[in-house]
Amino acid sequence: MKPLSIGIILGSTRQGRVSPQVGNWVKEIADRRRDANYEIVDITDFQLPFFGEGTGKEPGLIAWSEKLSNLDGFIFIVQEYNHSITGALKNALDSARDEWNNKAAGIVSYGSTGGARAAEHLRGILGELLVADVRAHPTFSLFTDFENFKTFKPAELHVDKINIMLDQLIAWSGALKTLR
Repeated sequence: MKPLSIGIILGSTRQGRVSPQVGNWVKEIADRRRDANYEIVDITDFQLPFFGEGTGKEPGLIAWSEKLSNLDGFIFIVQEYNHSITGALKNALDSARDEWNNKAAGIVSYGSTGGARAAEHLRGILGELLVADVRAHPTFSLFTDFENFKTFKPAELHVDKINIMLDQLIAWSGALKTLR
């Protein structure tokens, strides 16, 4: 059987963002497991138009659709802005529909409260897109897991939390693949 393909989606396009640091750290842990193929998916690379604008045939939209279609599951790297996810991530979620269906997702969040409020908003959106989010949810505090709010320096205890989330994500992604 072909290995599962899991996309680690960076949920921020903001200048000075730290999501690449978090995403790369998660990928390093995931790659050690050798239970799936993991890749960073940076929404900035797709230059998505605002949902509902344009022709729907923009190269970024087509590439986004193809990328999502080729993934079996997702890990969302989510930062909390104003108690929610970023507008860029919401736009990226809305810019596809069927490509999300019957897949699983893990959420890794960060912010002043660990990004918990953003993750809860994301869970509601994922439900509407027929994405099954797993229960395990690693969170990172801007105060204790980042140096000067800019350099990601997680405590070692987070590795176990990531692996628990990955265990659940791989199980659900494999099960849901049978529905597609």
